[in-house]
Amino acid sequence: MKKNLSILGSTGSIGTQTLDVARNLSLEVTALAAYGNIKLLEEQIREFHPALAVVFDEEKAKQLRTAVADTGTKILAGMDGLCEAASIDGADVVVNAVVGCVGLQPTLAAIGAGKDLALANKETLVAGGALVMRAAEENGVKIFPVDSEHSAIFQCLQGCPEKKFLSRIILTASGGPFFGKTKEELAEVTPRQALKHPNWDMGAKITIDSSTMMNKGLEILEASWLFDMPVSQIDVVIHRESVIHSLIEYVDHSVIAQLGVPDMRIPIQYAITWPERYPSPVKRLSLADYGTLTFAQPDEETFRCLAACKEAGRRGGLAPAAANGANEAAVDLFLKEKISFLEIGELVWAAMDRQPDVETITSVDDILTADRAAREFVYSAAGKMR
Repeated sequence: MKKNLSILGSTGSIGTQTLDVARNLSLEVTALAAYGNIKLLEEQIREFHPALAVVFDEEKAKQLRTAVADTGTKILAGMDGLCEAASIDGADVVVNAVVGCVGLQPTLAAIGAGKDLALANKETLVAGGALVMRAAEENGVKIFPVDSEHSAIFQCLQGCPEKKFLSRIILTASGGPFFGKTKEELAEVTPRQALKHPNWDMGAKITIDSSTMMNKGLEILEASWLFDMPVSQIDVVIHRESVIHSLIEYVDHSVIAQLGVPDMRIPIQYAITWPERYPSPVKRLSLADYGTLTFAQPDEETFRCLAACKEAGRRGGLAPAAANGANEAAVDLFLKEKISFLEIGELVWAAMDRQPDVETITSVDDILTADRAAREFVYSAAGKMR
């Protein structure tokens, strides 16, 4: 197939797997963007020959500019560079795989330029869903989910003629490394333990989010925007094997699921190639090898981040932006061993409760202000906990 990609977050887990897909399908890459891993980014530039590469860190951008001076690739830096990569001429699909709320502005830049989006940056929709979905509709842009759960829902919905026939969405969750643990056991959890995910190969931030179940909470909010469903019609079930990636239920109580081995290259590829499908290097699913698939209810009392996101969805307005910003700051502190595992959830709830009610979000500044206030609160509050 012939498609040209701009990949934001190209040195991260999703980004490198997107480049695996590009290799397998012989896709062109017009732009690459990374936060600061210039060693890997240089390797990617020399392999894929993009017209533009962006490093968010200004100093490292200068170093990269010198290192790849012989390639002809233009090097930019910062948010302006990220937005230019998102809106670059020639890209058919923009893959947004950056981590955190920093992905919101390049998402809007891509939409404004009329680019279809393969979206892995869930924080974009969690914090700015109202603005993003409105802009996508106004610009005739398609948003294809890259998260395995949302890709599963998207695939299941291909046979749904009208939304009125859909009863609910069921997101599956692995439960992370601490499924079944008590609060007492979780009180002593270390970052090293939390970074050991049982099924998926992911970056540090999303792996911690999986261990707290914040990731599943964010996915509820993302699904609500992507599929225009209220949070009350989105359920979560623990499925330890990560074989069933999510399900939809129709009004007649018929349930359709999407299954596959836990490999992100499948949803990444489908987000890029939709509506077509192509062979992939991912191994085939053998249900007989698994033998048994298990299911359980999530423990929202212990894993409070999941409940926090549901509440943020019910409150609406800027509550999701506050919850997301607080979580990003809290995860940063936990990885630096400055707060405990359980304090992540406590800080998310506290920051969300401080956010004033807002019925209508009118600008990106509204979102960024709420995000910044939540982060500042978390860093300040954490200092008083010790």
